[in-house]
Amino acid sequence: MTINESIIDFKRYLKRRNYSPHTIKNYLHVVQHFLMWIDVPVEEVGKEQVITYIEQQLGRKIAAKTINCQLVGIRQFYRYLREEESLEIKAPVPRGHSLRLPRPLPRYLHDEEVDLFLKAINKKRDLAIFKVMLRCGLRVDEVANLTLDAIDYRQSRILISNGKGGKGRVVYFSNDAAEALADYLDIRAASKERKIFLVEKGSCKGRPISVRGIQKRIEYYSKMSGISVSCHQLRHTMATQLLNADADLVTLQDLLGHTLIKTTQIYAKVSNRKVQRDYHKAMDVILQSNKGKAGGMDETQ
Repeated sequence: MTINESIIDFKRYLKRRNYSPHTIKNYLHVVQHFLMWIDVPVEEVGKEQVITYIEQQLGRKIAAKTINCQLVGIRQFYRYLREEESLEIKAPVPRGHSLRLPRPLPRYLHDEEVDLFLKAINKKRDLAIFKVMLRCGLRVDEVANLTLDAIDYRQSRILISNGKGGKGRVVYFSNDAAEALADYLDIRAASKERKIFLVEKGSCKGRPISVRGIQKRIEYYSKMSGISVSCHQLRHTMATQLLNADADLVTLQDLLGHTLIKTTQIYAKVSNRKVQRDYHKAMDVILQSNKGKAGGMDETQ
């Protein structure tokens, strides 16, 4: 089987397993590059070749996170070879064989930064985009793919039908997000397009705005407001604000669409106001208890 035939069949395999188009594209690119790089037959690739591959990628200044994603793609390719091609081979990239990554705390905006950023937005469409992103904790691709029939105004909720990993979930929106969305829909050009947010000028006018288009808009408003902000930081901000308002971690996990609670727990490390309140509340109980015990001792003496 040629490399091209392997790539085509691997693509079909990923589609059957319902991987997202974005993931399929990335895996195919990684595997094609890897197959062209190796100098031994596929079935003879072992740990030594993988280590050399990693070292080469590091030498090219490829980020550790990117290399780990590449290793996942290679592992999936060998899984395909076992399951679909019936090759009796072991994956040269066993689970857990990845580079250690730094785990920086998520950066979020403070309340005054949120206000300055929102005040810089001068288009109803853009205000709706970033209010929904901020209040619902949506990823940028989830906002770009948002459709009219996903909005339930009666119950103030949005159905995300195809989130990260192909998972669906329900999120809720606040009154100010609902108002911003309604203001935009009032002036949105009549269109048969199901996606909500459309390009408003240029050769692509009337077509859905792309992920990159949204990113360019936030870069523009970041410059205008003087606030360093990205789309994902709005999601971090929503998570931190909810935790500071005593929202439960499990609730936040559902809203953000995290598979693992430990992914959500990282926000607890930056939710300082909640930690501060919990500390003083618990300490008041301790001091009152100690005071009561001391008073009891005085009465017996």
